[in-house]
Amino acid sequence: MALEICVKAASGAPDVLGDCPFCQRVLLTLEEKKVPYKLQLVNLSDKPQWFLEISPEGKVPVVKFDDKWVADSDVIVGILEDKYPEPSLKTPPEFASVGSKIFGTFITFLKSKDPNDGSEQALVNELTALDEHLKGHGPFIAGEKITAVDLGLGPKLYHLQITLGHFKKWTVPESLTYVHNYIKAIFSRDSFVKTQPAKEHVITGWAPKVNA
Repeated sequence: MALEICVKAASGAPDVLGDCPFCQRVLLTLEEKKVPYKLQLVNLSDKPQWFLEISPEGKVPVVKFDDKWVADSDVIVGILEDKYPEPSLKTPPEFASVGSKIFGTFITFLKSKDPNDGSEQALVNELTALDEHLKGHGPFIAGEKITAVDLGLGPKLYHLQITLGHFKKWTVPESLTYVHNYIKAIFSRDSFVKTQPAKEHVITGWAPKVNA
């Protein structure tokens, strides 16, 4: 029985997978665990009534477990781990927060209009901390095997790479070789290739936030 999951449709292309890193995180988990699922694409700029009935706050992703719709990617990933324990994607608690500040510092830098506000350095500092961690523990955050923390961070790094490259002409410093290898390792996985949104949809999705 395939799990039903509602995810974001691309801006201006309602039949195409959209640019939500939290949706991709759940899709990656389903793919890595080989859980069959049925995708429902939701136009978030014109939310249909049926969707608001199952997700009153209008948020994605939402997944149907035992006739109950569940929101929040953290909660969904936890339920998937309990219901489908093999292969295990559990991240050891001591590694669970590695890289957790990257997304926030990336958004601050992306929106920044002042080159001297320290937002670029703050992002570089977080990426450097990830590089140091991977140097000692890699290739993935918890070692040899990919775990939930990587499936959460990978989509965020994908958005970072595309949007900063497009809007700021900025790339991850070459000196952070472990981060570059980590990005390559995640982005080349079958599960990632299958669930990644197209680059142009990522750019379109972020444009209103950048230009605000």
